[in-house]
Amino acid sequence: MKEISWGFIGCGEVTEKKSGPAFNEVQGSHVEAVMSRSEDKARSYAERHHIRKWYTDAQQLIDDPDVNAIYIATPPSSHATFAIMSMRAGKPCYVEKPLAASYEDCLRVNRISEETGVPCFVAYYRRYLPYFQRVKDIVNAGELGKVLNVQIQFSVPPRDLDYNTRASLPWRLQPDISGGGYFYDLAPHQLDLLQDLFGIIIRAHGYPTNRAHLYKAEDTISAAYIFANGISGSASWCFVGHESAKEDRVTIVGDKGTLSFSVFTYDPIHLITNEGDTCIQVENPPYVQLPIIRSVISHLQGLGECECTSISATPVNWVMDRILGKF
Repeated sequence: MKEISWGFIGCGEVTEKKSGPAFNEVQGSHVEAVMSRSEDKARSYAERHHIRKWYTDAQQLIDDPDVNAIYIATPPSSHATFAIMSMRAGKPCYVEKPLAASYEDCLRVNRISEETGVPCFVAYYRRYLPYFQRVKDIVNAGELGKVLNVQIQFSVPPRDLDYNTRASLPWRLQPDISGGGYFYDLAPHQLDLLQDLFGIIIRAHGYPTNRAHLYKAEDTISAAYIFANGISGSASWCFVGHESAKEDRVTIVGDKGTLSFSVFTYDPIHLITNEGDTCIQVENPPYVQLPIIRSVISHLQGLGECECTSISATPVNWVMDRILGKF
């Protein structure tokens, strides 16, 4: 079995809780090195997680002969650059979502992957979680009948950090780094799940606005879209709403029933048909990226195939950029 020796570019919060430990949980995989621009952060992360090497330069980590795969866990604006560096070095990469900060950068990544023959995977890990696999099973089993409409409703109040001065705003609220505020950070998971269920979205229009003026990025967005198979849908996102409006729900409407579920809170799946009203609780693993990381490693070892590639992830950026009016 081929041993996959990972190098991490970036060692922020997502690597601490959601992903990092999972790389050592899979047989034939381990974390060999980690990189951060901060020497203290890189050294501390390596020591705490018993990683042999640490770097402050991404190229040095990529060039390490003991590293044969790269995990990119930096803000979106640098995803394309690091992914291209990795693939040009002949090393597959696994990139945090979204694939890049723009649709155009996604196309660059795909072009280099095709030219080099080196795969690039994207961390749309919710596709692989038991909770969403159950949603997919219900839809595919025909329990809703013919699917007619798909709705996203999401609202949260501002976070304390949102009231900080512009100089200290989190990177997620700086469009030149994140791609487009909380929308570009959270909507990718929702849109990827829907396109995994129903195929690609071929038309999308949005109405992005900034209502609270706490930061530069849009904070309230409405959208309409249609899938290639003719299913239509609508969505609303509000990141500055009152606590009473807090909501995290996707609703799938069919001619025989309705299915609703959450994307971030994992509330019980709610199925209503002529047979009755059912709430379904599904547990996810403690490290939520473990199932997709296992799939990526299996792919790299030649034992399976991971479908969550840069090609499959690119339509998410296309939809988001259409909604934000980038083209």
